[in-house]
Amino acid sequence: MSGPVIVVHGGAGSIPDSRDQQKFDGMCAAIRAAHYAYETTSSITEACQAAVECMEDDEAFNAGRGSVLNLKGEIEMEALFMEGKDMNAGSVTGVKNIAHPIALARKVMENTPHVLLMGQSANDFAVKSGFEAVPDDYLMTSHAKIALDNFLKSGSQPITTEIGQGSVGTVGAIGMDVNGHMVSCTSTGGITGKMAGRVGDTPIPGAGGYCNNEVGTISTTGHGDSIMRYCLASKIMHHLENGNDPNIAAQKACESMSSRVGGSAGAIVISKDGKIGIGFSSPKMAWAFLENRIIHYGIKHGQHLTTDL
Repeated sequence: MSGPVIVVHGGAGSIPDSRDQQKFDGMCAAIRAAHYAYETTSSITEACQAAVECMEDDEAFNAGRGSVLNLKGEIEMEALFMEGKDMNAGSVTGVKNIAHPIALARKVMENTPHVLLMGQSANDFAVKSGFEAVPDDYLMTSHAKIALDNFLKSGSQPITTEIGQGSVGTVGAIGMDVNGHMVSCTSTGGITGKMAGRVGDTPIPGAGGYCNNEVGTISTTGHGDSIMRYCLASKIMHHLENGNDPNIAAQKACESMSSRVGGSAGAIVISKDGKIGIGFSSPKMAWAFLENRIIHYGIKHGQHLTTDL
C-alpha cells in the first residue's frame, strides 16, 4: 500500500435530491482536509479527526454546527473515537456548546481511564482540557429549527431513518495508515425530536463504530436506536472475521438489521488488508474515499462519481 486509506460518510436516510451537492462538497472538503493532515503529520489519527472536524463545521451535516434539536429545542451531541492497535476508545454524549465533539472524544480516549463521559461531566472535562465554549447560536442553524418545528407540527414520533426532518446526517471517518494502523471516528447531533437525554448509537463501541487492526475499522450511521439494538458495527466485524468482502459485510449487516429490528442504516468499512466497503439499507448514504489522488464519492445506490484531489 503506497498511501493511507481514508473513507468518510455524511449520514444515511431519506436525503432530498436538493441536498446532494452540499453533501458532496462537504465530503470532498473533508477528504482534502484529511489528506493534508496526513501529508503534514503522517498520522492517520490526525487525518481522521481533521475529516470529522471539517464536517462538524459544515451545517450540511448533523454534527457540531448543524446538529439537530431535541424536544426541548436544545442541542445534545455525541461522538466516538477509537484506535485499532490497543482498541482504546473514548466517547462523549449529551455534550453542549462544543464545536468539535470528536476532539473531546479523543481527549477522553487519551487522557482518562474511561471510555464514555456524559452530559455536564463531559462538558466539565472539556473546560479542564482547554476547549473553548461556543454559543448555542453558533451551533443552532435555521435548518435545525425548521426541522424541529415541522416535527412538532406533524405530531409524529422520531423517525426510523436518521435523515428526514432537516436533511442532515451523522458524520464519520475511518482510516488505515501504511503500517496497518486503523482509526474510527463518528460524530452526531442525534435525531430531530429526540427526548432530552436520549443517547444514540454513535458513542457506543460495537454500535456506532469499532476498530481493531487485526480485523478492520467501521463507522456506522442511520437510525441510532435500531443500530444499538442490533450492535451493527459488531455484526459487521463478525462478517469480516468470517472472511466476507467489506462491501458484502456492510451491506449484509445493514439489510439484516432493517429486517430484524426495523430502521435503516449505513456503514463504511476498511478491512485489515486495506479493502474498502460501503453499504446501506436506507434510500441514500453520503460517502467518499481517496484512492491514488482521486476522490470517489456517491449518495444513491449504484452511484459512483470521481473528482481530482
